[in-house]
Amino acid sequence: MSTMQVEVVSSEQNIYSGEAGFVVVPTVQGELGIYPRHEPIMSLVRPGALRLTVPGEAEEVLVAVSGGVLEVQPDKITVLADVAVRSTEMDQARAEAAKKAAETGVSEARDEKSLAEAHKALAAAIAQLKTLDYLRSQKNK
Repeated sequence: MSTMQVEVVSSEQNIYSGEAGFVVVPTVQGELGIYPRHEPIMSLVRPGALRLTVPGEAEEVLVAVSGGVLEVQPDKITVLADVAVRSTEMDQARAEAAKKAAETGVSEARDEKSLAEAHKALAAAIAQLKTLDYLRSQKNK
């Protein structure tokens, strides 16, 4: 299996750095499936589940991303995410509580800065919930 280097980085930490044979990224145009030697592109990332097929691993590596930028080169993919969390660190109840808190923050925002922060938190919670939904759907197959 041919592979490519993948870097998934948030403003807080390096989430994933390694090889992958296939990557699915949620973009504003829809989900984009990327194999090695893909044509170079750039795209905005929307909240959702980023999925990586890693050689030698039976299960996909899942990362919830809340937005950001995707750069694809023939041998390397870079995702600069606003917020990114690996699926192993997610919890349904915590994500739902974060979504409710963010929705309250959006409705109660008094200025542009607090509104932007609330929208960022809401996007992160939505991304985690979408990733958890994807995990459940895969287990039910």
